[in-house]
Amino acid sequence: MTLLALVRHGQTDWNAERRIQGRTDIPLNDTGRAQALVAAETLRDGGWSRIVASSLGRARETAEIIAAELALDAPAIFPGLMERDYGIGEGTLVPDFHARYGQGAVPGGETTEELATRVFAALREVAADARDQPTIVVAHGGVIRALLGIATDGELPRPGERIENASVTVFRLSDDALALESAALTTDPQ
Repeated sequence: MTLLALVRHGQTDWNAERRIQGRTDIPLNDTGRAQALVAAETLRDGGWSRIVASSLGRARETAEIIAAELALDAPAIFPGLMERDYGIGEGTLVPDFHARYGQGAVPGGETTEELATRVFAALREVAADARDQPTIVVAHGGVIRALLGIATDGELPRPGERIENASVTVFRLSDDALALESAALTTDPQ
């Protein structure tokens, strides 16, 4: 069994503008770097022995900041933890994206099912590599949403719930079973 703390990367300018990022490699902004420090404090004294990250720069930099604060080795990179491919929807403002595509498929993008399959396989890779060491995993909102759905059989996240930048959600993975320990979800303002 492996304990995994999933951390959403810190804020980027596109997060602040509420744009769909997907695989577009937008860097952290100063707020995002400060959020990574707050995430490190949240994780301090949690017994974490290693840290891994998505290959996208915003996740990698967040992981590097956390690793430095917690005196962990540099993060190992797992490309399978990359954010969902939103195809032609990347760069679109969130309300426009939802009006255009809803929860459906986006031309040139990954489906929700494809995302879930990919990220669960990547998480199993992380756990196999960890050999039961408690591990911090810095990834993306879509990745964490997909894992929440797997762990709760689709009960979480509920409509309107968000995974904030630099929030921490904790899972346990044993064999092929993913269990939710704690979720950091907020509700979108109306």
